[in-house]
Amino acid sequence: MNSTPQSKRLALKARLTQQDILSAPGIYDMISAKLADSMSFDCLYMTGFGTVASYLGLPDAGLATYTDMVNRVAAFCSGTQTPLICDADSGYGGLLNVAHTVRGYEQAGAAGIQLEDQEFPKKCGHTPGRRVIPTEDMVRKIKVALETRSDSNFQIVARTDSRTALGIDEALRRGEEYVKAGADILFIESPESVEELEKIGRSFDVPLLANVVEGGRTPQLPPSELQKLGFSLAIFPASGFLAATQALYDTFQQIKSPQGTQASSMYPFSEMCELMGFPEVWEFDRKHAE
Repeated sequence: MNSTPQSKRLALKARLTQQDILSAPGIYDMISAKLADSMSFDCLYMTGFGTVASYLGLPDAGLATYTDMVNRVAAFCSGTQTPLICDADSGYGGLLNVAHTVRGYEQAGAAGIQLEDQEFPKKCGHTPGRRVIPTEDMVRKIKVALETRSDSNFQIVARTDSRTALGIDEALRRGEEYVKAGADILFIESPESVEELEKIGRSFDVPLLANVVEGGRTPQLPPSELQKLGFSLAIFPASGFLAATQALYDTFQQIKSPQGTQASSMYPFSEMCELMGFPEVWEFDRKHAE
């Protein structure tokens, strides 16, 4: 069954109203996107770090352009049936750029867009050196995003990176302003203790996003615990590409060894063919064989 962008957005919005937390794996290339899409998740998350790394081989430090990223949004959304929330950094510029970005991501098929309040060039939320723009500037970005979207079900995720440099109280204050501006989902990045997560969870009535980064700045809690703290959505942006990179490293080490590789430790080739759609190719070939 082919899902339309509109049906995906409706499904995500409805899912966020449910009491149990929504866990979304980070996808970063078409293999990870198709695999996650086949596993009955209710939402996927396009990670900026992983997408920039896999597509450009560069750090997530404001080097990827809008054109780079909307290209990936379109590919991921067209190749999957699951609602997808997509990282759009700070909107790639000023207010006009934010409007252009929202319009482009929506047309590309995203179910939601994540916008953050970092200064340009932005940096990964679990790395040092992040600085934020004034609160009122981010409020204007949120309002522009809301007035630009053509589908009211297209989710606007407002992220603040203010915790690291300015403290949790400033992050909460900004969160309040972003919710007042109309953000659909609030994302306070990099809380540094369970107590801070608890404080965030009891401070807001809108859906709250928790960022689970293995080895990051925030304590890693299971989704069930995050749900008890008041979070509606847990994203796992780095899990896939960290695991895949470790698997590649281990396999390439095997290739260097005299023994070579062991198929038993790998994803089966036959299942990979099926995941990528080869059965349809083979059926086409049979149908049109001379």
